[in-house]
Amino acid sequence: MKYDISALGNALVDTQYMVDHEFLDEIGLEADSMTLASAEEHGPIIQKLESMGVESVSDCGGSATNSLVAASYYGSKCHHVCRVANDEDGKKYLESLQKAGVKHIGFSKEASEMPTGKCLIFVTPDAKRTMSSMLGISAYLGSKDIDYDAVHNSKIFYIEGYMVTSDENFSAVTSVLNHVQNENTKKALSLSDAGIVMGFRDKFAEIESYGIDMIFCNDDEATAFAGTETLDDAINFFKEQSYMIAITKGAEGSIVINNGQEIFSPAVPISPVDTNGAGDMYAGSFMHAYLNGLNLSECAEFSNFASSKIVETFGPRLTPEGYKEVLNKLKKS
Repeated sequence: MKYDISALGNALVDTQYMVDHEFLDEIGLEADSMTLASAEEHGPIIQKLESMGVESVSDCGGSATNSLVAASYYGSKCHHVCRVANDEDGKKYLESLQKAGVKHIGFSKEASEMPTGKCLIFVTPDAKRTMSSMLGISAYLGSKDIDYDAVHNSKIFYIEGYMVTSDENFSAVTSVLNHVQNENTKKALSLSDAGIVMGFRDKFAEIESYGIDMIFCNDDEATAFAGTETLDDAINFFKEQSYMIAITKGAEGSIVINNGQEIFSPAVPISPVDTNGAGDMYAGSFMHAYLNGLNLSECAEFSNFASSKIVETFGPRLTPEGYKEVLNKLKKS
């Protein structure tokens, strides 16, 4: 079967909470960052949240997952490369993908007592998100979890940047990249987190060596990837590169750089509630628009609009009706 987008990323069941910065200080997390944790470390945090009666919302997430779900609701044919356990969370995860129309190979063929991954997401009053991720079985994604033919027959292969954080995940990335050596499949990469870019620079460089066509990131991640002090210097760096890069700048909008040209697209004015998932929405929307023949300026404009709808929402996803509303914007453009 041929697909529009195949993506490789962590399968995490997200639970999102509204907290203040004092709470982050109490549990020792740096605001607006991602930290890896164990199930044992999550336990006391969850107990504290429950005792406080903090507002929460739970869904099946993961960065690449959010992007694929958006593109699939728009009408793209999508396939997800990820690993879930045969537990309640794993079943819930696969049901969520099926509901969104995203294909998946199913439960891992390699038995494991590791649970399906989880992510605690803390949203502060400034609408920024801080994440604590327990990768679980997702950290051990291997060759038996990958449908290489599906990826090979996709127009875009999208890599979630978080996949550099475990050796097994990174081996899965390079394994797929070695199988996708054709001009018909474009390779896209999300940088995911500035701290991860700086901490795993060698692995990102190896991914880049395979000939990446598209990169999606925010301004901090762009600066980290370019190794510069300022975004202006990073932009000049990217103008010299062979790949296209889309850089989101929050309330300012986004910049797309391609073949030495810089395209700015202003943001949609909104009252922010929660920025979690905004970058994922941008990437999924951009890839769908790109595959439907829109020029880069139109892709960025559509993606800014789609991201604004996520930022107005508590949680990283829209309802099916919400995605339809966003898609209407594309049809009218």
